[in-house]
Amino acid sequence: MSAIRLARGFTRRDKIIKFDGCYHGHADSLLVKAGSGGLTFGTPDSAGVPTAFTEHTIVLPFNDVEAVNAAFAANREGVAGIIVEPVPGNAGLYLPRQGYLEALREITQTNGALLIFDEVMTGFRLAKGGAQERFGIRPDLSCFGKVIGGGLPVGAFGGRADIMDCLSPVGPVYQAGTLSGNPVAMAAGIAALEELSATDAYAKLEKLGAVLEDGLRSAAKAAGVPVQLNRYGSMFCGYFTSESVHNLADAMKSDRERFKKYFHGMLAEGIYLAPSQFEAGFLSTAHTGEDIEKTIKAAHRVMKTL
Repeated sequence: MSAIRLARGFTRRDKIIKFDGCYHGHADSLLVKAGSGGLTFGTPDSAGVPTAFTEHTIVLPFNDVEAVNAAFAANREGVAGIIVEPVPGNAGLYLPRQGYLEALREITQTNGALLIFDEVMTGFRLAKGGAQERFGIRPDLSCFGKVIGGGLPVGAFGGRADIMDCLSPVGPVYQAGTLSGNPVAMAAGIAALEELSATDAYAKLEKLGAVLEDGLRSAAKAAGVPVQLNRYGSMFCGYFTSESVHNLADAMKSDRERFKKYFHGMLAEGIYLAPSQFEAGFLSTAHTGEDIEKTIKAAHRVMKTL
């Protein structure tokens, strides 16, 4: 919410582009679902949100560069910025196509708009520098979530100095919070980040993720069950569909009844997955090779029942 307010204040423009399936918090202007066409403004996705609050939010399909170009062409000098999960994890998990994030970076720079990375999920998870380190792209603003407080409730945003200087008390954009800089959350966050820096956490998670991915693919293939398994680092999701999943529309084609059977089958095996087809899975440094092996063996047994 604050990052978008800042983007609007800095650019002196009103419109924001977000992508279908990406979640950026429950601020009114962001609880928006796509309109009937690619260039129509979004409509409220929750009761209690006036349509007027969402008229400046444009919702586009993820991984579609042409849709972004068309939106800028239709709203010349009106778009303050693009907000995006660099690896969307709120409709399961799908990955940016080769060159897609680079295209967003180029389009925003060309049009005088800001690029905002929502790294609430990916920040400090995919790498110490988040998705922007993994993809080698520097956004104008970044948003982070509970990881920076070691799991305690906190959020943060930051970016280019000239943009951040627009915040009060230096600039005209208002931002405040009762718990801003809460010392307990900050101490916990520093401890968590120091631990990540002192260990081989990311290498371990990448290795475990690769083993899990290969094992789950093998289980599905052996059972003859169509599954699209998307993984990036320690984030993963399996969709029960024969078609590749690159955005929300693709994800919605998956077989949710089959996922339901899979979830309960895995639960009976002692493996507790997120109870929704549209939730990403996460590996932790607490997981061991034995945990992954147990999960794969369970998947082999459960897949055969689907």
